[in-house]
Amino acid sequence: MKVSVLQEQLDKALTILSRAVDTRVTLPVLGNVLLETEESRLKLAAMNQELTITTYIGAKVDQAGAVTLPAKTLSEMVKTLSPERVDLTLDANTQSINLKCGATNWHVRGIAANEFPPVPELSEPDVVLSGKVLRDMINETVFASAKEDTRPILTGLYLQFDDTVMTVAAADGFRLAVRTATIDKKFSKQRDMVVPAKTMAEVARVIIDDDLPVGITLPGDRDLIQFQVENTIISSQLIDGRFPDFTAIIPKNYNTVIGVYTDDLLRHYKRAEIFARDNNYSARITVKPPSGPSEPGAMQISARSNERGDYEGALEAAVEGESLDTAFNVRYLIDVLSVIPEERILLESNGAASPGVIRPDGRADFLHLIMPMSVNK
Repeated sequence: MKVSVLQEQLDKALTILSRAVDTRVTLPVLGNVLLETEESRLKLAAMNQELTITTYIGAKVDQAGAVTLPAKTLSEMVKTLSPERVDLTLDANTQSINLKCGATNWHVRGIAANEFPPVPELSEPDVVLSGKVLRDMINETVFASAKEDTRPILTGLYLQFDDTVMTVAAADGFRLAVRTATIDKKFSKQRDMVVPAKTMAEVARVIIDDDLPVGITLPGDRDLIQFQVENTIISSQLIDGRFPDFTAIIPKNYNTVIGVYTDDLLRHYKRAEIFARDNNYSARITVKPPSGPSEPGAMQISARSNERGDYEGALEAAVEGESLDTAFNVRYLIDVLSVIPEERILLESNGAASPGVIRPDGRADFLHLIMPMSVNK
């Protein structure tokens, strides 16, 4: 194997692969990245128990070949190189690579490529949608997935394809995020699956160009889903099990609807969090409808710490319906408000014992539901 690539492209590829490298190293070769020539390209791949990431960069191939190299060592080395041509030459007898860039000359010991597990081949995509749409769908839901694996199914994102609608949902037992989008393909039969949230987060990270399409290959004979973003392919196992029927907990009507500016509300919650930390992150919300036709409604946010004091903040709000006195986990509220780009949001509720639903004002494709906390009188 003798191949030349550009330092910038090699560095970018290794950064993309870094999160797929098996840090637990159950098999030594999985701590390595695969480098394999393919016509006028260099194929790089890394994998762990959940996902495989494969990416391609342009290359001048003088001699075909393949090897695996320690991921961390190679990445650290490449980052220190000047932005020039990098020449890689494999000694097949020792499975080591001579890496030359300018006046720099290194040798790195590797493991034979035939010890690396087979890398999934890309299949024809079943769905193609814009990178921006898919990235937004992931970013507006992935934070609501469970971080603990006590209920493994909740550590994934639920994907559903029904007719011409794609749905992405996440839940951790205390909150729920649901995002929908219209797609070009029509599914006569509903398809659904649960993909690890970590995989979906990686897909969002590699989408750096809004205009690039993303191809999605749904599971077939292999229990595998694939996402193709330009020259990068992310292949992932699915999570076994049935995702909870979240549609049953979304209220159809509301006794109170509050309209408020997103940034204003987010600032108040960030202040309240400082004091709410000592009280299970509970922040109280008190809402009063307008006292007269020309008067605005009022919203008050408060949080209390027995050791550090308390916070109270007030802001004007458009309030329809009944007054409201409830409490939510302030971290959950900060999470959802941080991913809503719209100027205003709607907060809807049926009372202190009912979940709160947050929607961007003017959008029907996204909602976030948060279970209430007890209100301390």
